[in-house]
Amino acid sequence: MSRESLFTPLKIGPVTASNRIFMAPLTRNRADASGVPGELAQTYYRQRAGAGLIITEATQISPMGRGYRDTPGIHSPQQIARWRDITDGVHEAGGHIALQLWHVGRISHASLLPGGAQPVSASAIRARTWTVTYDGVADTSTPRALSREEIDAIVADYARAARNAIEAGFDMVELHAANGYLVDQFLRDGVNRRTDEYGGPVENRIRFLEEVASAIAGEIGTERLGVRLSPVGQFNDMSDSDPKALFSAAARALARIGAAYLHVVEEFSTETALPDAPAILAAVRAAWPGLYIANGNYTPDRAAAAVESGHADAVAFGRDFIANPDLPARIRSGAPLNEGNPATYYGGGAEGYIDYPALRRAAAEHA
Repeated sequence: MSRESLFTPLKIGPVTASNRIFMAPLTRNRADASGVPGELAQTYYRQRAGAGLIITEATQISPMGRGYRDTPGIHSPQQIARWRDITDGVHEAGGHIALQLWHVGRISHASLLPGGAQPVSASAIRARTWTVTYDGVADTSTPRALSREEIDAIVADYARAARNAIEAGFDMVELHAANGYLVDQFLRDGVNRRTDEYGGPVENRIRFLEEVASAIAGEIGTERLGVRLSPVGQFNDMSDSDPKALFSAAARALARIGAAYLHVVEEFSTETALPDAPAILAAVRAAWPGLYIANGNYTPDRAAAAVESGHADAVAFGRDFIANPDLPARIRSGAPLNEGNPATYYGGGAEGYIDYPALRRAAAEHA
């Protein structure tokens, strides 16, 4: 089938994307121990500037937001300066880039947090999963429930991080409200057992999402704010009694706030799909009137069909962008895609990070 629908320009927030092949956020664990992006990151992101929009790896809004070793932050002057080098490189190459804002909540370990602090969450329920510390893989630590005053402080952290992102030269930010991290922990009743104004009925459980999104929008404008949700995901030990009602309400709330786009994880390659996943996703899509970015195991042909049908305005690719820095060019020409090496996805140096060949280089090597 024709893939030309993927190559029509798209106005999204303050930028005009040259194509609808977006780069999904991809944790690569190559920052230093203080959360400053590694020296190779400028090359890595610049190589992928052909994406309609790059959405960076998840980036913690504060020292308490960290959950994995060697992930970057956006809360110190040194972090902001390095990200500025990265955004300058992407812009010089003609690309656009958004920073994904991250607080992991309970998906952390005390050894990764300031002074060995206990992780925080909506409720004091430990996630039945693991994380990666400087001593290796470890079960997540049991969190404590956030107080009302601490919630206010984290909302302010999100707003400050968004302001820092704009200072660092990002075109937009994406609020990570998916995949079992802090915002998602407030959304879902499998984790959120609060009895105050943040717990119980759906309208209470979406309150934290609304407050964070509104605070970011108040700091940098709604046109620079995107949000990522995972309505059918179970990653990081997540569940909800009625995800259709919950995520439809969340989508409507974000529409009222005026977010520039909604980015939805529709499938997980490592999970068995929920039996009612199609109905949940359809309800979320119907509740959201704005720009919609689809993500989850899309092939180029499926992506083109999604855009052509109006289901999605753009499609975010993850693993394919790891192995193919020039993914849009390959999709347009029908060239074969490089295979990724999962052993180098998380952590390491240049190998599996900046050494995947682009089309011109690949052709020269085989001439």
